[in-house]
Amino acid sequence: MQRNGRGSEGFDADVAVVGYGPTGMAMAGLLAQAGHRVLVLERYAGLYNLPRAAIFDDETMRTLDKLGIAEQMAPKLHVQRNYEWVNAAGQLLIDHSFAERGRSGWAEWYMMYQPELEDALDAACRALPSLTVAHGATVVDLEQDDASVVLHVEDLDGARRAISCRYAVACDGGNSAVRRRLDIGEHDYGFSEPWMVCDFRLTRDVELPSARQVGDPAKPVSIISLGPRHHRFSFMLDSAADFEVASEPALIWARVADYLVPDDAELIRVATYTFRSLVADRWRDGRIVLAGDAAHQMPPFLGQGMCSGIRDAQNLAFKFDLLLRGRRDEELLDTYQLEREPHVRAVVEKGIELGRLQTVRDPVAAAERDRRLIAARSEGHDTGSMRFPGLHAGFLSSSPAGGRGELSIQADVDDAGRRGRFDEVLGRGFALIVTAEVHRLLSSDGTADALRSAGVVLAGVTQQAPQTVPGSVVLDVDGAYAQWFADHDAVAVAVRPDFYVYGAAADGPAALELAAELLRDLGAATSTASETATATDTGTDTHALAVSLRSGASA
Repeated sequence: MQRNGRGSEGFDADVAVVGYGPTGMAMAGLLAQAGHRVLVLERYAGLYNLPRAAIFDDETMRTLDKLGIAEQMAPKLHVQRNYEWVNAAGQLLIDHSFAERGRSGWAEWYMMYQPELEDALDAACRALPSLTVAHGATVVDLEQDDASVVLHVEDLDGARRAISCRYAVACDGGNSAVRRRLDIGEHDYGFSEPWMVCDFRLTRDVELPSARQVGDPAKPVSIISLGPRHHRFSFMLDSAADFEVASEPALIWARVADYLVPDDAELIRVATYTFRSLVADRWRDGRIVLAGDAAHQMPPFLGQGMCSGIRDAQNLAFKFDLLLRGRRDEELLDTYQLEREPHVRAVVEKGIELGRLQTVRDPVAAAERDRRLIAARSEGHDTGSMRFPGLHAGFLSSSPAGGRGELSIQADVDDAGRRGRFDEVLGRGFALIVTAEVHRLLSSDGTADALRSAGVVLAGVTQQAPQTVPGSVVLDVDGAYAQWFADHDAVAVAVRPDFYVYGAAADGPAALELAAELLRDLGAATSTASETATATDTGTDTHALAVSLRSGASA
């Protein structure tokens, strides 16, 4: 079916991204990096340029590295090693610890000033030739059929135009106009609180708590670093109506007097937010999908709002890539909500749990909370941290091998003298990481060539200096991959472009099957010797080699 005189080759974009906050920027950048034509529609005349999010994790930093801005951002970030929850008397109730280097290869927790992140993301996006950003473009209506989406856009001067695309992603925030136009409802957890957020630019060095929640029943407070030169104080309000009076600068300086005086900092922003906990009922409607706050909103107590949106973008980007290249059909998009919603709900529910702990307003109940948490700490119980859940269904191997669906690791490797994180040394995208012996097995029957032709990074890892040419077997510098294999009884692990484990294999034959299944799921050719009756033309007895690897021995 044609619209507006456009045929299948006449689309304005392969994908239109509605909204240009961090989720929309990541979504657009990842798709354009893959070579697809992307048009961003942003209702504001420029970048929003005000801080909202303050925190992101190592998984998100790995995505920023993929977008080419991690090293640029690093000097502007504060690496946070702990997150403390105290009562009104300053007694420690909960203390989260964060590693200098997490499983994704970067520090586990970063504090940032969001406008600096958005400036870097914007520059990275605008450097991509297939990506166009249209500011001052508000989506006022939409329609779709089985071949296209048409977005009706109103520009700042009131002029209207129609944008035709194959697919659209709504990254237009918690008040998403696209979600409302699609009449998609939301599940409300009922956790809704008004807060006043006060952001300061530091004018000299000041010793401040960099990540602290104060559970004072009289006045719950959150104190958060926004990178090296900015800081945020947030105060819970009794009602949103209190903001008009509470936001007077003199009253704000009185609230922060124990920490800051006007000679220390400049008050640059005061805003009111109502923290909400909502999850959209449907994240996909035909050719339109929701991402970030358009799909889910969560309280800020775990610092996962922006991170969750960027996870959405990573999940969608590689699936759209397969879809737009004709390797998979639209059913692949059904795995998006299936995979992401359980993760989001777990984070929302944990955030609500922590938020309710911090915002107890009854002094008697707060005293009981303090007694219980202090006792738990003295007994060595972990009362606050969580390990984010993995994937339990979706775009995964059919074999329930250990590690399937969990977040993968990223460790250092050395490829003939080039040493660094896996991504920077060997590349990004789908990866099959195997022991040196399994690498030899896959190379002997043509599977390695098929994987590379399908765009899969094949990496053999060893703990001894490899005696091979660069790009085949690399040194597992810290033994992290060997440890992962040992922990999961595996000799091979397939990793998706969003860093989650597609599947693992316990021995040589299973590794061959895992590779073949991955190739099938990628819509790639799988005509390898392991799928034929004999492999004598390779000069190697691959059957004997596979049998010899059933024990899962590693280099």
